[in-house]
Amino acid sequence: MTAPVRNAFVFGITGGIACGKSEVGRILERMGFAVCDADVVAHGLMRKGTRVFDQVVAHFGAGIVSESGEIARPALGKAVFGNPAQREALNRLVHPAVRKELAEWIGGRRRLGENAAVMIPLLFESGMQDLGFDAVLCVSSHEALVLERLERRGLAHAEAGQRIQSQMPLAEKEQRADLVIWNEGTLDDLEKATRKAVARLGV
Repeated sequence: MTAPVRNAFVFGITGGIACGKSEVGRILERMGFAVCDADVVAHGLMRKGTRVFDQVVAHFGAGIVSESGEIARPALGKAVFGNPAQREALNRLVHPAVRKELAEWIGGRRRLGENAAVMIPLLFESGMQDLGFDAVLCVSSHEALVLERLERRGLAHAEAGQRIQSQMPLAEKEQRADLVIWNEGTLDDLEKATRKAVARLGV
C-alpha cells in the first residue's frame, strides 16, 4: 500500500536588492525546504544556444555578448538599468520562459509533498504571485542600509540608488506580501526572524 503524499507548503520569497533574499534562501534550505532561485533559472535560460539567448541578443545587439559567446551580465545590466523601456523589453523576453520553468518546479514539489520556497526578486513586478504560492514573504531593509550594502559591493552611490529605484518600492512589496522579514541586524537575527515567520504560517 502506497503511503499518502503529505501536503507541501510553497513560499514565494521576494524583497529589495541587497535585502538578504539569498541568505533567507540558505536558511530555508537548512530548515529542510527545497529552494529554487528564479535568477539562476533565468541565467540558465539565457545560455548560448537557447531560444531566449537568441531573442535577447537580437534585441540588444552583439555588444552584450562576451568573448566566451555567452551574454555578459554587466553589459546587459548597463543596457537596462536606468532605461525602463529596455528593462521592460528584457522582461518580456525572459519572464514567460522563467514562469514556465518555475510552475513546473512548483508542481513537482507539490507532487512530492515537499515544502519549498522560490526566490523571485521581481515577483510582484512580473505578476508571478499567481503561481500558486501558499504565502509570499518579503525580505526588507531600510534604504540607507541597502545603499551601504551596495556600495560595499563596489557600486557608486548614484548607481546604487539607480538600482534601488529600478524596482517596485519596498513599501509596496511589504504591503502586498503576507509577512515581512526584516534584515537589519546579524545573520543570527535574520535566521531567528525567518524561523519565526515560517512558524507563524504554521509550517
